[in-house]
Parts: sequence; structure tokens; C-alpha cells
Amino acid sequence: MANVCPYGYFTHAVVRGVPETFGKPAADGRENGEASVDLAKAQRQFGCLTGALRQKVGLQLIEIPPDPELPESWRIEDVAVIQGDMALITRPFKQQRRSEVEAVRRVMSELNLTVVEMGGEEGDSGGATLEGSDVLFTGREFFVGISSHTNRRGAEVLADTFRDFAVSTVPVCGGARLKNICSMGGPDTIIISNSDGAKKTLRMMEQLTDHHYEVLSVPEESAANCIYIKGPSKRDFLLHRPAEECPDSASPVRSPRDPASSLAAAAVLPQVQSAGVCLPPRLPPPGARLSPLPLSL
Repeated sequence: MANVCPYGYFTHAVVRGVPETFGKPAADGRENGEASVDLAKAQRQFGCLTGALRQKVGLQLIEIPPDPELPESWRIEDVAVIQGDMALITRPFKQQRRSEVEAVRRVMSELNLTVVEMGGEEGDSGGATLEGSDVLFTGREFFVGISSHTNRRGAEVLADTFRDFAVSTVPVCGGARLKNICSMGGPDTIIISNSDGAKKTLRMMEQLTDHHYEVLSVPEESAANCIYIKGPSKRDFLLHRPAEECPDSASPVRSPRDPASSLAAAAVLPQVQSAGVCLPPRLPPPGARLSPLPLSL
């Protein structure tokens, strides 16, 4: 059985710098995931992020240098799914992103994690695609979003890797990733967008799970993407976007239907967001902030 840590507890964080080619057209002529690009701002935000992870949360930071040949490599979360002492090296959907795994694989090995490879197009995992931003670990089970980036074969490889946990697949609509529309706001607490697509995904999750999760819906999709961290100091943090980017997400918290379920989120939901990083277990993207989260669930 893999070593299972308390949910949300991290000692290390792995990040990859923002390259000079950030946001520029990839080899296929398409933009690299950014509608509006400000390289200097992204690099400043990345510096703020790494400082917060070190100084506020107290994590040991491992920084992989940026690679100008890999414009999307700062999205390090996509190329590794880590639970306990095991790391699954994924296969991103875009062919040009698959070289990103080399540096991450080396770091996982240096951390003495058991590294499992999805492998190439040939073999048992042939045709599988899986990106970490489509994988939600709740502390009890995995949900894998079937999206334009992750397919069912990829979910099967993940289930075969982490056999101690149930793995369920759920639909993700509109070109989004699963963690664009939902994430964990704390132990047994799911924060989710109230868009129609997200509601469909949530209904499927509720049908597939044997566990009860508190659910907090937020009106802005970006407010649903966050990372809960219990650092070495045992304090609780939530990685999120600033309040001014998600002003409407304060309303569901101010007048909660269930005070017990919203207590954990009340301190942070006016500000929620983010992902693009990999902590051994997991990490975020440029622009997120960290707030102390007093959990009382």
C-alpha cells in the first residue's frame, strides 16, 4: 500500500519558472493557453507565489528552471499526479508538451518517490492522455475529468496506479479542465462553479461517490479553482485569486444556507483561485495568493 499522508499536508512544492516564450504561439500556430499575455507581470507574480510558499506556508521549494522550448511547462501540475510516496508521470494531450515530463521525472526520483510512467504510444497505456488539472483527489478518492485533454484510457491508467483509492470519471464540458470548475476547499469540502456544466459534473460526482462532501457553489468559475494546503506549521491555507477578480463569490459565503459547511470557506471565498504547480504532493500558477484558512468542519 502506498504511504498515505493526512489530506492536504505538504512538506515540499515543485514549481517551474515562466519562460520567455510564455504565451507565444506554439509550433502548431496556436496560443499557449493565455488569451492576454503580460510576461513581466506573470514572472513577478511567480516570484510572489514562490515567496509565499516558502515564507508563509513554510514549504521546501524545488524550482525547475524555465525552458524556452516548452512555453507551457510552467503548468507543472499537468505532468505528474502524486499521492503518498507514488508519482504518476502523465502524458499531456499536446504532443509538444510531452517533453515537459523529463525534468519533472528527475525531481520525483530525487525525492525518492516511486515513479510510474504512462509510457509511449505503444504498450498497455497506448492512446492514453492524462493531465493533472483534470484530476481531483479528495483525500478519499479520485475524480478524473474526461475533457479535451484527458481520456478514459488515461483515467484507467491512473486507477491502475493508485489501487488503494476509488477512481471515478466525470464529464467536463466546454473545453475546461476539471479543476477549472471545482477543487477542494478543505477536508471533505468541494468548491464548485454554479455554471450549468459544473452542475452536471457535480451531479455525476454525487451519484458515483459513497462519501458525503460539503459543497460550496460560487458564481464565478475562476473562484472554484483553488488549492488547500496544510503546511509543516499545521496552519491551513487556501491558494486563491484576489478578491477583486472574483467579487461576486463573496455573496454565497455571507448568507450561507448551511453555516457548518461554509465556515471553512468564509474567510477566503471572496478571493478564490488557482493551479499550475505540483506539490509532492502539488502546486499553483502565476497570480495566485495564499490566505490563512481557519478550518472548523
